[in-house]
Parts: sequence; C-alpha cells; structure tokens
Amino acid sequence: QVQLVQSGGGLVQAGGSLRLSCAASGRTFGSYRMGWFRQAPGKERVFVAAISWNGGSTYYADSVKGRFTISRDNAKNTVYLQMNSLKPEDTAVYYCALDFRTWTIGKTKSEYDYWGQGTQVTVSS
Repeated sequence: QVQLVQSGGGLVQAGGSLRLSCAASGRTFGSYRMGWFRQAPGKERVFVAAISWNGGSTYYADSVKGRFTISRDNAKNTVYLQMNSLKPEDTAVYYCALDFRTWTIGKTKSEYDYWGQGTQVTVSS
C-alpha cells in the first residue's frame, strides 16, 4: 500500500503564491508517476498537472499553464506544486495522486490508484 500525505495550502490573496507538497510512504520502491487534481465546490475533480516517473516530462491543464509548476524529489518521495499568480478561480481542494504505470503521464482520474487526503486552497479577490 501507498500513503500520500499532503501539506501546504491555505488562504492567499489574488496574485499571491502557494506551494503544495505531497509525500509518499509505504510501497514507494520502483518508479511511479504523480499528478495533481483539484475539486471546486459542487464540481467534479479535474486534472491540474502531472509529472513522469523521472521528472523528465510534465503536463499542465490550460487553466494553470504558465502559472503552476509541478516538480518532484525522488530521494524524498515527494512531489510539489508551486502555484504563482493565483486567481480566485483556483480556489478548490487540491489532491495529489500516484500510480505505478509509468509508460505515460496520467492526465485523468482513472489513471491513478492512490490519492492524498486533499488540502484546501482559497484565493481571495
């Protein structure tokens, strides 16, 4: 089994920055892809960003491209989401996700088997 523990998040004014972290533990040997998703109130959970097992490839939703950066530190089994130029529409609960299928970058919920507990990000206008 894999456990994902998220940290970071909180309340920030529009234009500000936040960094989310997601630390994996348990069965973390081998390679795995990771991603970030978010869920706004009353809406479905949607893709935000993903990174390949070695960090060599990244992919972003159009809504966050150029503002958010996903990265990972495999020595620490941790993935990060740096969020800059935040907008009120970025307000949501953010979830990290992990999967051991490494041949593609996962861009949909169904491509991930393990999920973090979620962390609230609120951007005030």
